[in-house]
Order: sequence, then structure tokens, then C-alpha cells
Amino acid sequence: MEFTVSKILWTLLGLFIVLNWGLIMGGTMRKIGARVAKRHGIPLYQPYIDLIKNYAIRSQITHGIMFYLGPVFRLSGGVGIFLFLPLIFGNEHWSNFSFSGDLVLILYFQFFGMLGMALGAGEGGHPYSAIGISRGLSQFTTIEVPMTLAVISIAVQYNTLSISEIVAAQQGGFAHWTMITNPFATAAAVLSMLGAFGHSPFNLVKAPNEIPIGPPTEYHATYLGVLRTNAAILHVVEAALFMNLFFGGATNWFEFILKTFLIYFWSVFVGMVFPRFRIEQSVQWFLKIPLVLGIIAIIVIL
Repeated sequence: MEFTVSKILWTLLGLFIVLNWGLIMGGTMRKIGARVAKRHGIPLYQPYIDLIKNYAIRSQITHGIMFYLGPVFRLSGGVGIFLFLPLIFGNEHWSNFSFSGDLVLILYFQFFGMLGMALGAGEGGHPYSAIGISRGLSQFTTIEVPMTLAVISIAVQYNTLSISEIVAAQQGGFAHWTMITNPFATAAAVLSMLGAFGHSPFNLVKAPNEIPIGPPTEYHATYLGVLRTNAAILHVVEAALFMNLFFGGATNWFEFILKTFLIYFWSVFVGMVFPRFRIEQSVQWFLKIPLVLGIIAIIVIL
């Protein structure tokens, strides 16, 4: 009993750290984007102000139960990934509730949040909600194909579906990282990651500056606060997932922060360089180079 309570407390502390790092990292990336565009940009603490304001507002609009469960399901997906994702290798306190085979469960949680948002949007009051649902699910499905092939490749390579064991196999120096030992799987996953983070050219669902609709408009007040909370958590844990699978994991918090920042910055950098795809362009892109790299990774490892 004492062990369980201690584990829960350490996990909650880890969630607090991840949430705050996600908010800080989000503000930093928006600042970088503004400087690239020769603007001053927001203060780094702006995400905190936005979150407080959203949670302080009460919504007076009713669309139905499922509409409001959408953000809850979305947050459950992000928190679910966190709960079963080891953060710091070799530290029992920061291993969370990881277990043998946790990689499969985490892949399910990645899709869980997207499906929850689709169900919520389907009960929304906007006539174009179905367009957003079809965009999001079409793109995310094609993202999952090369990503799954990459995961299968490294699972065969390390003969395990445990993230902790995959990280353990990469210890001993840079040469042992999956990035070096399985470059095709890494390339397929890193390209898929661009769509998972949702920056340009793959930010089709929200399409900022083009379509004045989408989750940030349809969901407001506390519900938008829940979505923003999930975004802060999800960006960090997804970056941590790629860090564990392909870049050697982290043995301390400094290494965790540095690697997750660089991984997330990769998607932001690409978003600054390339304009937005149309949905058919996005789907075709993921089914070309990333898919081919994923297939090659399977063939090579077998």
C-alpha cells in the first residue's frame, strides 16, 4: 500500500513537471516563430496566462454530452501515454507505470485522443465539423502506417515491446542508439513525427489563418483549457516517446529536457520552412517516402 501511494505521488510530480515543461516549450517555440517572422512575439509565460483565463471562464453553450467529452478523451490520450511511458532510464521513481509490452498500449493511446475529438466534433453545432473530422482522421491514419512499420522494425531488432528494454539496449554510447543501428526505421518515424506534432505543413485540422473554425473556436472556456493542457502534455510525451525509441532515452532530467526540446524543435523548424499541404497532398506524402522507408526498415531488419 505504501509503495502504491509513493508511486502515485511520484507520478503526479512527473506529470506536473511535464506539464510545466510543455507550457514553457510551447511559449519558446512561439517566440522562435515570431522572431523568424521578424516580430517580437509573446512573453514566454503567455501560455500560463492563457490557461488561467480559459479555466476561469464558464461556458453557457450546450451541444450535448459527447461534445464536451471530446476534450476529456483528448486529455485522457495524452495523460495515458504519460502514465505508461518511462521518463528517466534507470530511475524507479520516474518509470511511471511502464511494463512489458507498454509500447503497444501507448500506440493505442495516441489514436484514442484523436477518436475522442472526432466524436466530440461530430456533435458540434458547426456544419463543417465533418470536414475537420475527415481531415484529421485521414491524415492521422496515414501517419500511423509508416510509424507502425518503424515500431515493428525496432521491436524485431530488440526482440521486445517494452520501452524500458529498448532504452536499455541503446545504452553504452551514441553508436548504440537506434538512430545509428536502424536508420531506416528512425527516418520513417521522424518523418511521421512531423504529422503527429501537427505543425505546418500538416496542420490541416485547425488550418490557422485560413479557416475561422476548428477546436480552438468551437471549444472555448474550460474546454479549451483542457485542450491546451493536453497539448502541453502531449507534445512533451510524444517527444519523449521518440527519444526513448530512437535517441537513447534520458538518464537525467537535463538530458530529458534537452532531447525533447530538440525533437520538438525539428517539427517547428519544418513548419517555418514549408507551407501547408492540402489534405490530398498530405495523405499522398505520408504514403510515399515515409512508407517506403518503413518497408525498407522491415526488410533490412528481417
